[in-house]
Amino acid sequence: MRDWCVKRLDDNGNECLVRERLTRAEAEHLARDYQARGHKQTYWAAPMPPTPPRS
Repeated sequence: MRDWCVKRLDDNGNECLVRERLTRAEAEHLARDYQARGHKQTYWAAPMPPTPPRS
């Protein structure tokens, strides 16, 4: 399932969504790749929040 995302924490403490609708493996790989490239922000893989049902 594609229910994972990559997030980052910027210099001001804001949590930002970088990519969404990934598999867990894709998200973890992408987060490690960003960190390895020396970006100054912190990146991590996280489950996507549940979407509310449409009315």
